[in-house]
Amino acid sequence: MIQVPTAIWAHTVFDVLAWGGGLALGGVLYRWRLRDAVDRIALKVDGGYFAALALGAVPGAWLAGSLNTLRAPGGALSHSVVGALVGAIAGVEIYKALRGVKGSTGGPFVGSFSLGVVIGRLGCFFSGLPDQTYGSPTRLPWAVDLGDGIGRHPVQLYESAAMALFLAAYLGGLAARAPWAMRRGFYVMCAWYGAQRFAWEFLKPYPKLIGPLNLFHILCLGLTAYGLAFYLADRGRERAQGGALSVPGPDHEPVRDLP
Repeated sequence: MIQVPTAIWAHTVFDVLAWGGGLALGGVLYRWRLRDAVDRIALKVDGGYFAALALGAVPGAWLAGSLNTLRAPGGALSHSVVGALVGAIAGVEIYKALRGVKGSTGGPFVGSFSLGVVIGRLGCFFSGLPDQTYGSPTRLPWAVDLGDGIGRHPVQLYESAAMALFLAAYLGGLAARAPWAMRRGFYVMCAWYGAQRFAWEFLKPYPKLIGPLNLFHILCLGLTAYGLAFYLADRGRERAQGGALSVPGPDHEPVRDLP
């Protein structure tokens, strides 16, 4: 069992690093590959887009987190990143439906969100038991002791590593101007984030909601289904248009999605 030094203030430190790193990466990706995509999105949306995003993300984060922790012994209010993501998607999709906006508008947020999770989950890990994101007891060699003498799954590190893997693949996709990354990266991110977190939720001692599933299992299933469904719908629109994508590069040649 691995002894881990913890401190509740570590969460704040890593949150600041996550926000700062996410914003910095977003700026770099904009200048490197996403400028044209962002400019096209900006022509389709207005300030209401960001209002819808915030009005979905903030209550989504607190509602999902609190509905989970208030059901546990000694429950208290809390917030959740998956709740924020689901809420933001709901708010934005309602906005898009009302405005008649088609296609993905979340591409500019993929790198920032992914890096934010990679760093932010380290904060959850080093915050220890008070953060309430710890894993279930285990006797595996890499079990961690967060201060109570019980070996636990380091689920925060599992999620951080999974999103780091996705981020590496996404950056590789951008480097190659792959259509899945340039056009549908947000949908792929949602499907991956939902699927990997669904798996880790089985290793957490959260109160069950339906059978062996907790609240976050349900949210992650919805998130994965959303990502897959919208990915396939966008592929369908692309094929109906002849398979050519307008993904400007230095030579301004269309990128074709090969079967």
